[in-house]
Amino acid sequence: MNPNDTIDDIEWQQLIQSVGEQFNDLTIKRGFQYFKRGFVHPARTTDTGHIEAIVEGSELYRVELDLNVLSASRCSCPVPSHCKHMIAVLLDYVSKQGRSVHAIVNAHSTAMFKQSVKTPYNDAPAISERRGEAISLLQEKASQIPEMSIAEWHGLFKLCITPLEFSSSNGQYARNAIAAIDAVRPPLSPVMGQLFDLHAHLFMLMKLVKPAQQRSSHTYMGYHTQVAADELQEAMTRIFEEGLEINSEPELWPRVIKTLTYLRRQMLTEPKSFSYLFEAYDQLWLKWIHPNLEDTEMYSEELQKLGSAEEELGDTLSKLPWMLAQSRIYFLIGEDRQAWTWLQTADKASIIPPDYLISFLKMLAGAEVWPRLQTWLVQIGPMLSSHRKGHLNDYMDYWHTAVQHFPESENEMWKTLASMLPYSKDIYEETLLRYGKWQQWMDIQLSTGKEPLEFRVSVLQPIEKNAPELLLPFYHQAVERYILLKNRSSYKAAVKLLKRLSKLYAKMKQQERWEHFITAFTSRNSRLRALQEELRKGKLIS
Repeated sequence: MNPNDTIDDIEWQQLIQSVGEQFNDLTIKRGFQYFKRGFVHPARTTDTGHIEAIVEGSELYRVELDLNVLSASRCSCPVPSHCKHMIAVLLDYVSKQGRSVHAIVNAHSTAMFKQSVKTPYNDAPAISERRGEAISLLQEKASQIPEMSIAEWHGLFKLCITPLEFSSSNGQYARNAIAAIDAVRPPLSPVMGQLFDLHAHLFMLMKLVKPAQQRSSHTYMGYHTQVAADELQEAMTRIFEEGLEINSEPELWPRVIKTLTYLRRQMLTEPKSFSYLFEAYDQLWLKWIHPNLEDTEMYSEELQKLGSAEEELGDTLSKLPWMLAQSRIYFLIGEDRQAWTWLQTADKASIIPPDYLISFLKMLAGAEVWPRLQTWLVQIGPMLSSHRKGHLNDYMDYWHTAVQHFPESENEMWKTLASMLPYSKDIYEETLLRYGKWQQWMDIQLSTGKEPLEFRVSVLQPIEKNAPELLLPFYHQAVERYILLKNRSSYKAAVKLLKRLSKLYAKMKQQERWEHFITAFTSRNSRLRALQEELRKGKLIS
């Protein structure tokens, strides 16, 4: 076979599906035995997707395999179609492609399982008897979910997704797995149902995150696997957002605590490049636990457990989530200085996700505690300095809210933005304009040599309306720079600004001053014929 004929992920999934639909389990298993015993002797690949091979049996059989349309494949054996020799050739091809042989071996049972998920159990004539019995056993086991431990739940989940074990780790795999788990779910109370849903998604997230591969000291996740993990995380966020009405089922609080114990351990050993499990831990505290606590005892216990984790886990401890978790707990009990200390330590050691930093501000604004919001804005700002402008815009929205409700905080806002320079340059200038600090904004533009034509007219309009005199040196300096370039394009730009200057002087009722300037300007540059032409075109001179 031509080694350059590779199969991509989409073609691979289609091939598995075709095998599962067209070959029965017995044929596949027999073909697997032929492949294992080395009975396949590839002849050649005639063109893309077509393979010719010889397979040993009671005699030598010639197989012509069409990967694009398996039903069009042919074998010289007595079986009319879809024989074990074709499977043997296919497995040999899959092996040389570096794909999972077992994914093909289990293709039929996987297809049957997917069908069983989509088909009601009381209307399953299309489902094999064996598969139906397996699902019945899983349903019987699942009926004991209220009495089972979390570890037993996860054991059940593992049984549910066994037929999908050799699927590629992508979004479809994760969705099929969640559907398979949900298919055996018995009737549950509201809180028990939420816990069940959460753990189903956690189990699948663990399947994706924990096996992540390592290259040197860095852990990485394939693109399709990451997309699947992101989808699971979004689903868990929706589960958490529902809140937890634990008061209606207080007997389930111990399960919430056990969930916390499980998540704490997992997030503290999560691969260092990821934050999926930490986010789940954080959301568990913010959405489910914190709203249902009336005293600080559990917070103190959590801090003790986090504190002892460094010694217990040693080198396997993921330091960033460990530090961020402690910062969050201290924040929740109002010990802000301790929270800031952990955040600053984390900021020096790694990059803190900006959404996590913004979440503190969101909670404080929602609680309408304006003085405390101001102090957190001061602390958070420098940690956001090197992040994208989008996060800085969110940050500034909280400053504007704080100033609106707590005007005394405006002075701290300017100090903080200045301390964040040069990263805060854009939002600093935008804020100067928003608060009508025209002189300070203009000083920055003049000192940095900015060109007036770089700005949209809408940016300069408020200054023109409220402090037009500040634009005079801005425009005059730019005109002189354009003239020094001595080319047609720069002359056109100079004339464009001169026309703006004419309107400014008129607005300020200083037409005489304008006439004096333009006369002197024209005389001084009388030798620049191209400039004179542009001035006449602009109707600035006759």
